[in-house]
Amino acid sequence: MDLTLWQYQFRIIMLGDSTVGKSSLLKRYTEDLFLESINQTVGVDFYVHFLEVEPGVRVKLQFWDTAGQERFRSVTRSYYRNSVGGMLVFDMSNRATFDHIKEWHTEVCERVQPHKVVFVLVGQKSDLEGHEERAVSRLEAEKLAGQLGMPYVEASAKSGHNVRAAFELLTRRVYQGLLSGEVEPQEGWDGVKCAAPQPVVPRGLFHSYCLFM
Repeated sequence: MDLTLWQYQFRIIMLGDSTVGKSSLLKRYTEDLFLESINQTVGVDFYVHFLEVEPGVRVKLQFWDTAGQERFRSVTRSYYRNSVGGMLVFDMSNRATFDHIKEWHTEVCERVQPHKVVFVLVGQKSDLEGHEERAVSRLEAEKLAGQLGMPYVEASAKSGHNVRAAFELLTRRVYQGLLSGEVEPQEGWDGVKCAAPQPVVPRGLFHSYCLFM
């Protein structure tokens, strides 16, 4: 199989405070690597991965890894509008990073209009041993995720626990949104692209989504 072939391209943006582990999650998912020490993202970094969401349907995932520092926010905001998926990440041992999740979510939702971003909330560092190291309980995180209308996953870039599951969950949520019509490719918007014009038939209804390159 030609590894460059794909039917859809989804742009996914990584969101959350500095040092929560966004880059580490991407390194683990795309390269199966974990570095104990990793340079902080300056501006935005770029990653690519491929995923088969169902037999014969291959998605090219473009990840934008954003810097969490306030001084880079004007740069990262420019990438919001052309994203279809967002992974909101907090550090389970750092309460402040959890408290800022609503701010990140609100900021993105306000700036992507009229488009829609599909989200997943990820609690990073599930490898922590014992409740004394946790600053955020699973119950609290699940409650917030429910309020914001998204699923919650606890993952660890260090151990690899649930990393693949988190990214695949987000990708499949975007894909299901595409099939249901909740997410629609539009000319001039790079959140979703298609390799070639082709019909997609969700739930017995004909829709031609893939009209724009």
